[in-house]
Amino acid sequence: MRRVPPRTLLPRAACAAALLAALTGCGLFSDDGDKAAGPSLSEPVGVTAQAGSATSVHVMWNRPVSTTDVTGYEVYRGSVRVKELPADQHMVDVTGLRARSRYVFTVRARGKDGSLGPESRKVTVTTPAAVAADRSAPSRPSGLRGTVGGARAVSLSWQAASDDKGVVSYEIYQGTTKIHSVAGTQTRALLTGLRPGTAYRFSVRAKDAADNVSPSSAVVALTTAQGKDEGPGTAPADFRATTRAADGAYYIDLAWTPPDTGGEVPAYQVYLDGRQATTVMWGESAPQDGAEYSFFIGKEAGERHRVKIRAQLPDGTWGAFSVERTVTSGG
Repeated sequence: MRRVPPRTLLPRAACAAALLAALTGCGLFSDDGDKAAGPSLSEPVGVTAQAGSATSVHVMWNRPVSTTDVTGYEVYRGSVRVKELPADQHMVDVTGLRARSRYVFTVRARGKDGSLGPESRKVTVTTPAAVAADRSAPSRPSGLRGTVGGARAVSLSWQAASDDKGVVSYEIYQGTTKIHSVAGTQTRALLTGLRPGTAYRFSVRAKDAADNVSPSSAVVALTTAQGKDEGPGTAPADFRATTRAADGAYYIDLAWTPPDTGGEVPAYQVYLDGRQATTVMWGESAPQDGAEYSFFIGKEAGERHRVKIRAQLPDGTWGAFSVERTVTSGG
């Protein structure tokens, strides 16, 4: 398990120390000549980017959590605007890219007054190598199965497709509409942000580096549960909490396995004794195999604390809580 130093957003006075960085990161100081949006327009959430082929990347996001009307979105590759889209579109294929190249994408929402909101989190993706004269499409993905994970989530799994040059990505369809994409090394996807008590039909297609697309898999029909449960599959797994002493104080060390969402989990909320203590956020690269985080709890020995965490899902909402652990300082 690798340790990746996260960026922590504290809920109180500690935020003031990063005020200038926060103002810049939230787009309030803009160098692109556009008007800065009012404070009620927030950034798009749940932004992901997945290489679709050697020359294309599939970018996805969800609308901002603010209640301000959104009239459209702008997608940026680095500092260059590459797409302008209407408000009802939350994904796009960016084409004409270079093979074996690293790209950083962000998304901004535009308000009804024409102003731009802050940029989303940066997502990084590297396109695969190009292949010579490839006209053979991958085989049809087989064995598609689905499991309902509560009222708002389902899990899909399938058997890997084959291709003479290698599968680069899998595209997930709801009916005839592409709604998600995962890397060619994955054979499962967690779909979130669904409606409770609703029937869905999903299928999967494989794509190679030359943009050849396989025939569609068989269709799996699923109906989400009633209620508001996010489902246990959205919770961090293998959650562990221990205490340690350092420099006359006590700390809680956390370790966990991110939920398998088919992409990066950019943020986690940490709850201490039933209340949110902090939000842990990663920048351009979030850990996928295992994550660790430590925080200060005080200088008194013998104090008992309860701690649990939950992950931010691809649609920007928060998943189910991990199991809750109880620790004692100095114990």
